[in-house]
Amino acid sequence: MPHWFLTGAGHIGTLAAYYLTRAGHDVSVLRNEAGAAIDATLQFASDASTRRLTLPVRTPSTCDRPIEYLIVACKTPYTPAALTRLDLGPNATVLRLQNGIGSLDGLLPDGARLIETVTTNAVNGTRNVHRVVAENQTWMGDGNTKPAWFDELARCWPGLVWERDIRTAQWRKLVANAAINALTALHDVPNGALLDDAQLYAQMRAIVAETDQVLAALDEDWKASSLAAVETVVQATAANTSSMRADMQHGAVTEIDAINGWLVEQGTRLGLDMTVNRTLVERVRALAPTRGSGE
Repeated sequence: MPHWFLTGAGHIGTLAAYYLTRAGHDVSVLRNEAGAAIDATLQFASDASTRRLTLPVRTPSTCDRPIEYLIVACKTPYTPAALTRLDLGPNATVLRLQNGIGSLDGLLPDGARLIETVTTNAVNGTRNVHRVVAENQTWMGDGNTKPAWFDELARCWPGLVWERDIRTAQWRKLVANAAINALTALHDVPNGALLDDAQLYAQMRAIVAETDQVLAALDEDWKASSLAAVETVVQATAANTSSMRADMQHGAVTEIDAINGWLVEQGTRLGLDMTVNRTLVERVRALAPTRGSGE
């Protein structure tokens, strides 16, 4: 089985490491400085069970050979700093488990296999206690045949499927993140407020419409409206705090550049009016840091 190295041992990264170890894979956490192994506690709401996971910590300098299997689960602003110090093998396999799009552009060897991972799992908690609120569906894919280790992993990772058309899954989540995260962060409200408050709902609807316009220009097969799908996500997560709202509450860096910022870049390149998303990006940047130098 592969030995995976994990950059970004937060809630989602740790849950992925747990599933991989269940499937017989070894997982080590990469950090800038040496330290003791990470002892994580995972609490599963589905059956009220508690599981413990111990992950060894390695530094890039202590890896005695190029890294062949890497999980990128750090926040997108930290990605360049996390990867530029790594010695990746020329044919490395990389699982990208992040919000947004484009964070790995130009950072991987030409021969690397990038497997995008899109999850709707919900996890919260503290640094070492991870409360798995919901194990929903997760998609992996890169447009090619699934790797040899995938089927065993899928038996240990609830809701995991191989998706050849991974871009569609990515874009569906991107629309929801673009419509929900920045608004709930700026107004410091739970997700459900976007349906309960008429003004916030109007703003959400405008974000979705502008986002659909960009994605339809990139792919003529993109459906005309994503509003109903976004409303379903908001209803299902009404009491939740979005990741960007949590980041702003804690003064942490946000992922606005990889979500709404990516949409603005694409729309501007296509000559589209991106006033709604551009305004969101500017407001978030004015209130919270958007760049980081480490995990």
